[in-house]
Amino acid sequence: MTNSSPVSGQAFEYLDNVSPEEQRRLEAVRRYRLVDQPVEDAYDRIAFVAGAIFDTPIATVSLVEQDRVWLAACQGLSGVREVGKEPGLCASVIAQDDVYVINNAAVDPRTLEHPLVRGELGLRFYAAAPIRTHDGYRLGTVNVIDNRPRDASKRQLTALEHLAAMVSDELELRLMVIRSAAAEQRMRETVH
Repeated sequence: MTNSSPVSGQAFEYLDNVSPEEQRRLEAVRRYRLVDQPVEDAYDRIAFVAGAIFDTPIATVSLVEQDRVWLAACQGLSGVREVGKEPGLCASVIAQDDVYVINNAAVDPRTLEHPLVRGELGLRFYAAAPIRTHDGYRLGTVNVIDNRPRDASKRQLTALEHLAAMVSDELELRLMVIRSAAAEQRMRETVH
């Protein structure tokens, strides 16, 4: 079964194993047309600032798709644009409204067996704020990663939430441009 998005005219396949709420969230991710696109400066700057605030070697702006996490921006991991959704830290973040923090992943029961913890990356610290749209969908995260355990201050976590809100604002501007371009195209087609 397919349905057409009112924003883009694209057809999305509705899958039996995806809840209606998750399907609507995925449509919200796709309406901004950021997945599979080149890195844009606005998101790259936000990732940079997140890493600077926490003094971490890695910071990303991510969008959680159905079966992958698309990195709209990534500081500290060159050439990486997507990772698998499972087992996903970003997917855990979008399941809640609050900032998600792991101070020491090597001893945190949520991450003891996680491949990013046990593998080459050696993730120890992770903090992420969900990116929420103006209509309430959690699309992804602004997150910071370090290979050493640490604590985050309340001020740092609040800054991370503000950065996630800035991504949401950028996405809304992007959507306005998409809609304006579509309206202009429709006008041109009616004139000719």
